[in-house]
Amino acid sequence: MQEMEILDIFTRERAYLQGHFKLSSGLHSGAYLQCALVLQEPSLAARLCGVLADKFKADAPDVVIGPAMGGIVLAYELARALGARAIFTERNTDGKMALRRGFTVSANNKVLIAEDVLTTGKSVKEVVSLLKEDGIEPAGIACLVDRSKGALDFGGIKHASLIKLNVPTFMEEDCPLCQEGLPIVKPGSRKQ
Repeated sequence: MQEMEILDIFTRERAYLQGHFKLSSGLHSGAYLQCALVLQEPSLAARLCGVLADKFKADAPDVVIGPAMGGIVLAYELARALGARAIFTERNTDGKMALRRGFTVSANNKVLIAEDVLTTGKSVKEVVSLLKEDGIEPAGIACLVDRSKGALDFGGIKHASLIKLNVPTFMEEDCPLCQEGLPIVKPGSRKQ
């Protein structure tokens, strides 16, 4: 599956949005990828995650973990494609990423982290830290869309995406969309 075909899917499903957005990272952007609109279609989710899973089959993960919210469906579909267990992290009352709901991982697990979109990688880095606290070195990081412009370093952990998008992001004080007075939308799940 080629990047243009994947981007066409996002466009057709109205998941590649144009406007003025405040991302979960706090950065501003003129484009937003609402992966949930693509992943709501089981056949599309299975197809995309099947292609992404192929990038990690040789690593033989037995657990796929995704940060809530964006990584939950993705983790499930990747786990299904890889024959692994699917779990997710979520923020506790202090706002810290945690394993809850009885989910556990152990040092003998090969854990793949799943995320829908990478911009700053904040949620993924929190999951990496959480795993390392338990003595687990993640086997890899899988994402649908990487819009980090190659700026992310996960300490040598293998990471791969289906597509890479070079969509500019801005700090609020430098945002040309704010300067134009365009209304802003915050579609992400993280409280800021």
